[in-house]
Amino acid sequence: MYKNLLLKKGKDESLKRFHPWVFSGAVAHMEEQPEEGECVRVLTNDGQFIAVGHWQIGSIAVRVLSFDDIEIDANYWSDRLQVALDVRRSIGVAGRPDNNTYRLVHGEGDNLPGLVIDIYGKTAVMQAHSVGMHVCRADIAKALKQVLGDDLENIYYKSETTLPYKAGLGQENGFLLGNSTENVAVENGLKFHIDWLKGQKTGFFVDQRDNRSLLEQYAHGRSVLNMFCYTGGFSVYGMRGDAKLVHSVDSSAKAIDLVNANIELNFPGDKRHAAFAEDAFKYLDQMGDQYDLIILDPPAFAKHKDALRHALKGYTKLNAKAFEKIQPGGILFTFSCSQAVNKDQFRMAVFTAAAIAGRKVRILHQLHQPADHPVNIYHPEGEYLKGLVLYVE
Repeated sequence: MYKNLLLKKGKDESLKRFHPWVFSGAVAHMEEQPEEGECVRVLTNDGQFIAVGHWQIGSIAVRVLSFDDIEIDANYWSDRLQVALDVRRSIGVAGRPDNNTYRLVHGEGDNLPGLVIDIYGKTAVMQAHSVGMHVCRADIAKALKQVLGDDLENIYYKSETTLPYKAGLGQENGFLLGNSTENVAVENGLKFHIDWLKGQKTGFFVDQRDNRSLLEQYAHGRSVLNMFCYTGGFSVYGMRGDAKLVHSVDSSAKAIDLVNANIELNFPGDKRHAAFAEDAFKYLDQMGDQYDLIILDPPAFAKHKDALRHALKGYTKLNAKAFEKIQPGGILFTFSCSQAVNKDQFRMAVFTAAAIAGRKVRILHQLHQPADHPVNIYHPEGEYLKGLVLYVE
């Protein structure tokens, strides 16, 4: 069985509340030093079993896989993945002909900390954020094929940038199953090219699906500006929502090529859309007041708590620019995907921006990640996506 890790006295309280992390400062000693990524049994200071999980060097020493004293074997992986699939079917994102794009595994939210799996048609893109999940990647891939059966033909493993570099794993991205170049997936009846080879995250921001649908409802007859557009998800939904015009802006020329390809895939030859490779702040400075629907969906301004103050200033500056330029009666969709920024801090940054711009602003919707990115109730840190839909007089 697994090596035992003993906690310091009183350091088992969070685990008794089913929090899935053991911090390194809580560890008293280990009976035998495990290899990084190996499974360990976590014991209270008086030797009582409390959890089993992956050991890793760093501030989070153990990511808990089970609070039962079990072996992490083939049955464990297939059982957990089957539960994850059942959840996606029950919430209506899996098994639909008009939607084959969804997140199957969302780390702690699915009691599989350190693992992300996104489904794009017949391809699963798997990402490990812990050494333990990396070590188990072949077992997970085998279980994934077993659970999805003929619905799965390819598994692409993409963890070069998500694994801790100090672990020295020398990881290279590549296929664990299949080798498909077919990269068009369907979300709510719209088609998208998914760049899982070189794109950000797993190739597409699945977490904005519900918020894109909401934007579609507001787009009719409006002039839409999609800042930080990446693959143009909001732009494509805006086009289907019968926007008067849609402009997509991103600093990456490659992203602009992708958004143009996605518009052409769904609305060939449609002249309502134009895309610009431009710095966001520069574009906002130089643009006029022609837009009455603006989307601000920037990359994470704060990846850790040390960057929080700087990030909040960035959100304030960005939103103030949008408030200054948006037409009266305009609608602003504004987001933060920074885990280090909580809902109240983000809302305060946007409130400050509105005050700086001197506009009257109403909150219409408070947005968050969709149901296939669930938050484990014992792990509130998993709630990372925050958004507001605002009406600007």
